Amino acid sequence: MINVKQSMATKVLINIAVLFFVVVWTIPTAGLLVSSIRDKDQLALSGWWTSLSASEQSLIHRTENPRDTQREQNGLFVLRGTITEANGGPISRFGWRAQQPTEYAVGEVAEMKKGKTMIVFEDGSYELRSPEKWQGKKGKRVFYTTTVPPKFTTANYSEVLNAQGLGQSFINSMTVTIPATIIPILIAAFAAYALAWMQFPGRILLVATIVGLLVVPLQMSLIPLLQIYTKVGAFFEVNAKTYMGIWLAHTGFGLPLAIYLLRNYIAGLPREIIESAKVDGASDFAIFRNIILPLSFPALASFAIFQFLWVWNDLLVAMVFLGNNEEQLVLTGRLREMLGSFGSNWELLTASAFITILVPIIVFFALQKYLVRGMLAGSVK
Repeated sequence: MINVKQSMATKVLINIAVLFFVVVWTIPTAGLLVSSIRDKDQLALSGWWTSLSASEQSLIHRTENPRDTQREQNGLFVLRGTITEANGGPISRFGWRAQQPTEYAVGEVAEMKKGKTMIVFEDGSYELRSPEKWQGKKGKRVFYTTTVPPKFTTANYSEVLNAQGLGQSFINSMTVTIPATIIPILIAAFAAYALAWMQFPGRILLVATIVGLLVVPLQMSLIPLLQIYTKVGAFFEVNAKTYMGIWLAHTGFGLPLAIYLLRNYIAGLPREIIESAKVDGASDFAIFRNIILPLSFPALASFAIFQFLWVWNDLLVAMVFLGNNEEQLVLTGRLREMLGSFGSNWELLTASAFITILVPIIVFFALQKYLVRGMLAGSVK
């Protein structure tokens, strides 16, 4: 009875821990999505978690040209108008100086310089009085605080999607990512079967070398590989920075993990199936095509997720092996340029970031049911 209670308590704790990590990983994505559809003014002044509640904003209104709009009344020159930017929200405070924009409550008379006065009402109407004529062509500034209801818009996405070069960068990323995911899977599947079920000299040493390559930092090999590509390109008098070059680079970087996962998975398959097929006269290629590949789909899908996410989000390898020109710039590179161009426009950056992660999210949810099964089978024998 005690063991049953302990087992149930352990399961509850595990479920709580899993739920906690799911929430922790989901909150940033949800925040990014909400921020990408918020009004830019509200996004700049408050966090995304306040998006469903009205927010208090301090804004500024400038009156029309005082020379054209002032009227003389009882010996005073009066400017009247309505703050249209308030969007119908009630005004709570106002001021005539930038240093104290909320100095007065609505309905109070604000004493200005040289006997001038200002008064702002809750509905947004205002009145400025002066014993002398208002001078200058610029309107007078009115600082005010108003409560603005939450506003959402898809204009951020429209502006980002219509940005110059974004569509081409999306196509470039797909052109890089899809082959760079398929090629290492094909090579690794053949290699994994050979290392798992075929006997040849140096097999154990080759497996140890592949495991050792897992800990080699990617940055150590970037410059040597680029030098090789450049020399090969100069020898054949072609440009080395092509899609073929980056496909091969991503293939080389992804092969150690792919071979390791698939080899462990394939080695764990029932030996009886392989031996029965060999007794029936099946060749190694027939066994690999008709038995190994269908049974290894969870491991293949598991690695495909990791490889796709890594290549799609990559910027360093793309910049080194593909270049930075407009025709071949990938989506992450385009997003970096937008960060420099629209660094203060958070609404555009959040929309761009969500567009960037949308494809990996679709791929992950399409293959996620195979992820755990493939990872466990590929990492534990």
